[in-house]
Amino acid sequence: MNVQEKIRNQVTENSIVLYMKGTPQFPQCGFSGTTVQLLKACGVNNFVAVDVLADPEIRDGIKAYSNWPTVPQLYIKGEFVGGVDIVQDMHSQGELQKLLDSVLAV
Repeated sequence: MNVQEKIRNQVTENSIVLYMKGTPQFPQCGFSGTTVQLLKACGVNNFVAVDVLADPEIRDGIKAYSNWPTVPQLYIKGEFVGGVDIVQDMHSQGELQKLLDSVLAV
């Protein structure tokens, strides 16, 4: 399985996937930490976190997969939501909570 197939499987087999630097418990950059905090503020306690620092192939592959140059990257129900700026904007407008509520209600 190539890296693109691996990423596709990760984002389609899990409701919420965050590609980040570090782990939710020990983020290795402020942007990743902020994204984790926003998810938790929306009541998300269980999500798949993929540490791109632990796997250079995933680190490069996720940028190609999404055509988005930075990490973190949030996926909900297989769809790319965005990076930290988009997630922050969605949170401040209440859109992130609505999107996550549809996942959490299942």
